[in-house]
Amino acid sequence: MIRALLLTTLLATPAMADEIWVTNESDDTVSVIDVATLAVKATYPTGERPRGITFSRDFKRLYICASDSDAVQVIDPETGAILHDLPSGEDPEQFVLAPDDRLLYIANEDDAITTVVDTQSRSVVAQIDVGVEPEGMGISPDGKLQVTTSETTNMAHWIDTATHRIVANTLVDSRPRHAEFSPDGAELWVSSEIGGTVTVFDTATQTEKGKISFAIPGVRAEKLQPVGMRFSPDAARVFVALGPANHLAVVDAKTLQVERYIMVGRRVWHMAISPDQTRLFTTNGVSGDVTVIDLATLEPLATIKVGRFPWGAAARPTPN
Repeated sequence: MIRALLLTTLLATPAMADEIWVTNESDDTVSVIDVATLAVKATYPTGERPRGITFSRDFKRLYICASDSDAVQVIDPETGAILHDLPSGEDPEQFVLAPDDRLLYIANEDDAITTVVDTQSRSVVAQIDVGVEPEGMGISPDGKLQVTTSETTNMAHWIDTATHRIVANTLVDSRPRHAEFSPDGAELWVSSEIGGTVTVFDTATQTEKGKISFAIPGVRAEKLQPVGMRFSPDAARVFVALGPANHLAVVDAKTLQVERYIMVGRRVWHMAISPDQTRLFTTNGVSGDVTVIDLATLEPLATIKVGRFPWGAAARPTPN
């Protein structure tokens, strides 16, 4: 009897699986994708126009930029409940969490400011004047440099996190949307949506090392709009979302040459890599879905419908 009861209990207990969380900016929701089944397992309400999304280092807290609610919301990923809001400044677009898991750097597009928030005390530590329409946010692996890109000023602003002061301003092409440090911190990659390029900088000197352009047969040049980027788990490649071109570019991180293009959904924005580092998930805004790519073969595996205009994505490992 006891054995039968134990077996029944085990069968009734759902197996836990790794997750990909996706913000749906037109639905004011976040979708949770089960990595094992490649299906949406839950959808939770958020504030208005959710975009940026990231987890705390222990994955016990989820942060979401609710842009039109002028708030960064803190969510319990176990229940989907909104725990509280953080003071974010107006129109938070994207953010980046410091390696110490405490300070959150937030781009306030309407105010041309980077707001620094202490996630523990829930207070604003600093507000740093940057260029017009800040959006892209990156932080070095050692936490010493934070970079904010300004879409209208066309600059990357290098901020010393010890003093919260800008130490350098570097020009990029038109409308920079995303900033990504290499895993070793030696390089910074900045995508320019309207310029159609990705600029690679030497972190130590803040000087340009190279620039990447894109060309896809049959796709007009003005549709090649690089936005989100992600390094592969081995840092040998960089995946670049090309927006309305509906493709990802696969770039050799050493030579800066494009190896291939992968067709995904319509208006690809951002991406996340599964916790087991075998699959890449892209958010496709116009088609309202997520494309799943096998990182071993670089071939699409599946398409998952989520909410309207999916934008940001973040991965969460869960116990089996």
